[in-house]
Amino acid sequence: MTEYGRGPGPEPWHPEDPLYGDGGWGGQQAHAGPQSPYGGGPQHHPQQPQQQQYGEWDQQQAGYDGQYQQQSYGNQGQQQPYGDQGQQHYDPQAQQPYGQQGQQQYDPQGQQQYDQQYPGLQQQGYGQGGWDGSGGQQQPAYPGDPADPYGQQAAAYGAQQPDDYGAPEAYPPPEPPSRRRAEPEPRPDWDPDPQAEQDDHAFFAGGDGEDDEDGDDPNEGRGRGDRKGRGGKGKDKKRRSGCACLVVALVFGGGTAGVVYYGYQFYQNRFGAAPDYAGDGINEMVTVEIPKGAGGYDIGRALKAAGVVKSVDAFVAAQSKNLNGDRIQAGAYLLKKQMSAASAITMMLDPKSQSNVLVKPGERNALVYEDIDKQLELAAGTTRKIATQKYKDLGLPKWAQNSSRIKDPLEGFLYPGTYPAAKGMKPEAVLKEMVKQADEAYARYKFADKAKELNLDDPFQLVTVASLVQAEGKTHDDFRKMAEVIYNRLKPTNTETNQLLQFDSTFNYLKGQSNIHISEKEINSNQDPYNTYTNRGLPPGPIGNPGDDALRAALNPTQDGWIYFVATDGLHKTEFAKTYAEFLKLKDKFDATKSN
Repeated sequence: MTEYGRGPGPEPWHPEDPLYGDGGWGGQQAHAGPQSPYGGGPQHHPQQPQQQQYGEWDQQQAGYDGQYQQQSYGNQGQQQPYGDQGQQHYDPQAQQPYGQQGQQQYDPQGQQQYDQQYPGLQQQGYGQGGWDGSGGQQQPAYPGDPADPYGQQAAAYGAQQPDDYGAPEAYPPPEPPSRRRAEPEPRPDWDPDPQAEQDDHAFFAGGDGEDDEDGDDPNEGRGRGDRKGRGGKGKDKKRRSGCACLVVALVFGGGTAGVVYYGYQFYQNRFGAAPDYAGDGINEMVTVEIPKGAGGYDIGRALKAAGVVKSVDAFVAAQSKNLNGDRIQAGAYLLKKQMSAASAITMMLDPKSQSNVLVKPGERNALVYEDIDKQLELAAGTTRKIATQKYKDLGLPKWAQNSSRIKDPLEGFLYPGTYPAAKGMKPEAVLKEMVKQADEAYARYKFADKAKELNLDDPFQLVTVASLVQAEGKTHDDFRKMAEVIYNRLKPTNTETNQLLQFDSTFNYLKGQSNIHISEKEINSNQDPYNTYTNRGLPPGPIGNPGDDALRAALNPTQDGWIYFVATDGLHKTEFAKTYAEFLKLKDKFDATKSN
């Protein structure tokens, strides 16, 4: 039997008994009234607290004994002592101590008779699973008065205890009122409980995979004295709590460190100085190519990729502080590695560091070939030879021509500009970039369409006209007038010069010179196709590489009737005339300049 129940009588507790259904929550554990002795007769102990009745309905002992794994008292004849509540009395016959329940007499005859009447209780273990393990009423848990957890004081004086849980909805009372909760709906087998899985995790269960019997008892440590020293559970909890705190500290510590790091990076990117090298760099040189139209960030990225500067932002910042920083041109630069951004800009502005080929407007190909050989440190004539042999592979437009009369198939297609040309590069690579720029410019100006509008045979002739404009004109204002002179002299109706251009620039081209003093005998005795004094119409091909101003002038000449021109000062000033008489006056002016 248990220390709280009634003794096993000849028959179970009947529901009509006045004590059936409520063990009392209001600070008392049992109602006062007659007790059922073990031998079946009444027994009174006025000097001791009223003993709690124990019936067939009583399942509370099963809850306590199943949860805390108390020893069975069914047939062992000994009861485990309970704390320091009340007095213990020892019965020599039964050899069973009793705690705070008062004294009871043990009747061996009654016990034998009871065991014969209810043989199943011996097998189940009396006090471990209740009377029948199912269907019985559970006795209420501990009462609410912590000073008298078993309600013994009031019961000792025969006081009537209130029935706080006599209502139908409170039967059977599973827990104290403050802990009641509705039974959860059963979860289907296919839907596992995530909370249960989390609670079973080794981290929450202490890492050993065993059930923790201490964690779910709401009344732990309130009445049973053997709870605090069982299996070292308190130490396990402390260890688990310390481990959990350590994990939380590490998580929050790592999060804080991450916030600090990214905050610092954000501050550095937004307000801090950009990473930069110090000094003028190391003794390792590198060539950096800056493409045409590159801005500050483009140049900075190229320098950083070559190892010259440490960051793009540092270069942009230094460029904005340098008054001449925006004058960095496209081309190749010979620079040192690991330079400060300011030193890199200073070096790029120095012509000595620039490794480029500059094609000036109107410049002939012969001079461009010489410059490429020098920059690439090649033997003289190397680039010219490659241009002659590989011109078809350099990207010329389809309408470009090459005949036996044309002196250089690339003439007029090396577009003016600055091009990288550093040691180690191949001449064809430099030439190919120049041809590419020329092709793009002619396509942009729509030479294929404009040539027919200007009564020319093809775009190639338009390039030739532009090269003549560039060679004969001296200023921007001269170019459109010079273009009109060319078109007027090419007209079949031209009776002034009979379709002869009579340009000194074409004769100088075939001679490979730039001489303005040419005798009439020398000119008239030369029948080369490029001599426009002895051959009508345009020369076989361009005589130089025209720039943008000359190209636009060739596309949009004036319509004023100009047909003559003379460089009256011999160098920079060009004057135009519409009749031959006006031309003679300009010629006299020029002769006067020469005599002075």
